[in-house]
Amino acid sequence: MANFLKPAKHIDPLPEEQVDDTYKKLRLKVFLGIFLGYAGYYLLRKNFSLAMPALIDEGFSKTELGFALSAISIAYGFSKFIMGTVSDRSNARIFLTLGLVLTAIVNLLMGFIPVLTSSVFIMFIMLFLNGWFQGMGWPPSGRVLVHWYSVSERGSKTAIWNVAHNVGGGLMAPIALLGISITGTLTFGYLKGFEGVFIYPAIIALIIAFVSYILVRDTPQSMGLPPIEDYRNDYPNKEQQTLEVELTTKEILFKYVLNNKWVWMIAVANIFVYFVRYGVLDWAPTYLSEEKGFDLNASGWAYFLYEWAGIPGTLLCGYISDKVFKGRRGPAGFIFMLGVTIAVVVYWLNPPGNPLVDNMALIAIGFLIYGPVMLIGLQALDYVPKKAAGTAAGLTGLFGYLGGAVMANIIMGLTVDKLGWDSGFLLLTITSILAMLSFIFTWNKRGQEVVKS
Repeated sequence: MANFLKPAKHIDPLPEEQVDDTYKKLRLKVFLGIFLGYAGYYLLRKNFSLAMPALIDEGFSKTELGFALSAISIAYGFSKFIMGTVSDRSNARIFLTLGLVLTAIVNLLMGFIPVLTSSVFIMFIMLFLNGWFQGMGWPPSGRVLVHWYSVSERGSKTAIWNVAHNVGGGLMAPIALLGISITGTLTFGYLKGFEGVFIYPAIIALIIAFVSYILVRDTPQSMGLPPIEDYRNDYPNKEQQTLEVELTTKEILFKYVLNNKWVWMIAVANIFVYFVRYGVLDWAPTYLSEEKGFDLNASGWAYFLYEWAGIPGTLLCGYISDKVFKGRRGPAGFIFMLGVTIAVVVYWLNPPGNPLVDNMALIAIGFLIYGPVMLIGLQALDYVPKKAAGTAAGLTGLFGYLGGAVMANIIMGLTVDKLGWDSGFLLLTITSILAMLSFIFTWNKRGQEVVKS
């Protein structure tokens, strides 16, 4: 472990009369820091998709570009787990900022050096690096959340933070399109214009990285404050343990994560949830065009509504898991996935010629699916000590992206090609039911009650 990455040291406690005021100020600052920081990561997650039309005009095939694009999901899945183990033994302030700076550098290189978009192999390598550095965003954010927010409020706060990916992803397109326009004018003598999708979001991401570094702090104790559980008198277990001891990689992996049946349970559940999420999202434009008669513009709006409907849905899901179910995530996940299953069936069986019903079904799926996505990440934080949060979240992410997102493209594509859309939606419906049922296994589990001493 490089010295500059090591967790911030605890300092002498502040005077009692300063604790409350300092805690309130710093909690707001660190939350804003991880929100902006994670939104910054999403400014650089999907840029390549907007460059693909120009690359197709240059002679690349859709198959070639699809292969290159797959590098991001593959690298991200592995990185979220592997870099999560590093994050658990790092200063979240530095780790979050470092990952954002590195992914911005990769995008700047792709924008300013034409040879890096000249072949499928080189693009695959660059996008793999981008995906790998992208994996450095979630784990330190999770570390900050578990150190600065206690169990009974963590669902609501995690839900609000999770909206950062919708905000960043939503802002990416207009910034990238503006970047194309600017670069088309300021070509620097050798650029073609499309490179702006990489350059200008990366510049903004570097600014955000600096702001995040200013705002984020690693732990309350590094600022002279007591653990959050002591401050709020809100302990995660009956023994009132705060589990503040830094852990080795071996302890994290083999004592708290890899032998934790609850982590494995939600990791498998994440496969089902991600399969439904991306099975609907990635295939929506094609399905609506081929089966429902939507034109490209209408399909694009449906896609947009699906994504942005997730913001209020995520917030509601987090609130329900905190306030209604008192920190139990299973019931909220079950209810939301039940709604997803119903909406998927409506979306599938609605006959062509009823675009309002199709759009409402897509909005409902988008509204409901992001809550369970958030809850599984939150459960990963709940079921392990604070110092193992990034690793646990990384393992669930590995399963979600490799077993769910990638398979949603491959298996759905094969099923639809060979057997038609009805078979594809039957598969989606069954997977949605499995996701719904998987939340039953954690129905009564709250906070860190399952964590070993």
